[in-house]
Amino acid sequence: MDMKMDAPLVRVALAILYQRGRFLMQLRDDLPTIHYPGIWGFFGGHAEQNESPECSVKRELIEEIGYAPAQTKLFCERESVGYRRYYYYAELAAPLSELRLNEGQDMALCSVAEVQSGQKYSEKLGEMRSLGGPHRQVLLDFIESGLVSLN
Repeated sequence: MDMKMDAPLVRVALAILYQRGRFLMQLRDDLPTIHYPGIWGFFGGHAEQNESPECSVKRELIEEIGYAPAQTKLFCERESVGYRRYYYYAELAAPLSELRLNEGQDMALCSVAEVQSGQKYSEKLGEMRSLGGPHRQVLLDFIESGLVSLN
């Protein structure tokens, strides 16, 4: 008997933060115990019980980079085995120099060309790293949506 069939979906809220046509990404730690180790992905994380996904994404941003936009908008929801992911978008109004990286190995603004290529160079590590597949696909969909001007 598969007990996971009746288990509630884990809710995850993630942030698409954009600034002058580029997207803020986190280079995740190289820990085999986490999802997507060593790749570029979005900031965000698990929603706590009785916490809305929008509150969750703002809380996670404050924990991870010391910043949260005043307003976020839901871009899309995606479901996969055991998970429901909520992707919120907002303009990154602060310069990168004002953010504090509290989780992950690096953070950087990723260009549309880098999203399309699926690779981003990490200044801190001095090497290229991949964008996570689902993260990249959501960014490609976001770019194509035309919801915001990326010029």
